[in-house]
Amino acid sequence: QVQLVESGGGLVQPGGSLRLSCAASRTIFRIDAMGWYRQAPGKQRELVASIESAGSTNYADSVKGRFTISRDNAKKTVYMQMNSLKAEDTAVYYCNVRSGNYDYWGQGTQVTVSS
Repeated sequence: QVQLVESGGGLVQPGGSLRLSCAASRTIFRIDAMGWYRQAPGKQRELVASIESAGSTNYADSVKGRFTISRDNAKKTVYMQMNSLKAEDTAVYYCNVRSGNYDYWGQGTQVTVSS
């Protein structure tokens, strides 16, 4: 029933760290790219980080140097290590998997950065 399962969100203080995980079902045969999007209240959903099948990565300017995306192909899992978190990182984070012309989406996990 569920294709992507996210975990790792929570409440942290500014400067803290979180690690998000997203596991894809083994029923997803082809994975062309994996990534993380986020949506804050009153804002559009934006791409935070992505990793392509060949291993190349890209990041939003706002998170460069602080976030790191990685993957475990055997586990069909994508991770995002988030360091030096800021209040403006507060958002719901969504995992995304591109399979051919189809996008799978996770349920979303809340990240709140507040003192």
